[in-house]
Amino acid sequence: MRLTPERVVDERDWVAQRADAVVPIINDVRDDLGTIFDTDVDSVTEEAYLEEVDAVFADGDLAVNVAAMVAILRELDVANDYPGFVVDEILGRELAATIAGTQPLRTLGEATFHYADLQVHGDAAENAGADDLEAALAAGFQERLPGWNWTERESPFGVE
Repeated sequence: MRLTPERVVDERDWVAQRADAVVPIINDVRDDLGTIFDTDVDSVTEEAYLEEVDAVFADGDLAVNVAAMVAILRELDVANDYPGFVVDEILGRELAATIAGTQPLRTLGEATFHYADLQVHGDAAENAGADDLEAALAAGFQERLPGWNWTERESPFGVE
């Protein structure tokens, strides 16, 4: 695989075009986790998702890494899937973490990937990495986007 600036643009466009699939996953995960953690979590619009896709891909160093993992997961397939499920899980988890950002969002992105991955199932015609890719995009972008109460307040642990 060769990554060029043009390929990064192509992968960015592909991620943006998946808004209709990824945003509902984000909102389902937020609804479920909000219930589990007894908190209200704002839903995400396609417009907010697309703005955040632009933000991720505006950072060239971040963009090239996200584009590489997206490209790999888009193509990854393993005969009978199961023998290769570890690699798509590793790539999905790392993609979610990379999109999510710095700590603690990075670790939350990884954890949320595993939750989202349980909710997303591709059909038999899709390659092995497709459902992990959608789960990773949902997990990573949902961490970046506002709506969680704890991210909307000053931390009580800041030291001045």
